Amino acid sequence: MKIFLIGFMCSGKTTVGRLLAPLVGLPFIDLDREVEKRVGPLLPFMEKNGEGAFRELETEVLDALLVGPDAVIATGGGTPCEGDNMERMRKAGVVVWLKVPLNALLPRIERAGGDRPLLFGLKGEELIQRVRELLDQRIPIYDDADIVVKGELEPSAVARNIHSVLPAT
Repeated sequence: MKIFLIGFMCSGKTTVGRLLAPLVGLPFIDLDREVEKRVGPLLPFMEKNGEGAFRELETEVLDALLVGPDAVIATGGGTPCEGDNMERMRKAGVVVWLKVPLNALLPRIERAGGDRPLLFGLKGEELIQRVRELLDQRIPIYDDADIVVKGELEPSAVARNIHSVLPAT
């Protein structure tokens, strides 16, 4: 089975994915790291080529994972929102949304130190406004996930919660 972890940036997809993978006996793959294997760090790539080029490449890498072996896959925050990616992920496996409320996301994003390309250089009210805009765009798509879990809990608890509600294979 393929398990796709979706959620906003800093929602814990990578951390939870690494903890979930051994629970379900599958390898862990981080989609952003797979993209970086092709182009290097994402921020310089996006600054040079734009978000559209990044989304095209991200979808190419996702295409390969969709037909590849079963795994726990942490997607980028915008991955499900591009084209028909959400629908294709749902057909290929189980999509799990790590739902983290805004008040829990903001400190995580601030701790990440501005390394998120879509938020680079933003601080204070400008950062909060941009996060709200992106959430408003993405939540209706995230709502189509097969499973929704509270992502603000301790990562190991989130992984156990996901494991406990996954369909039997």
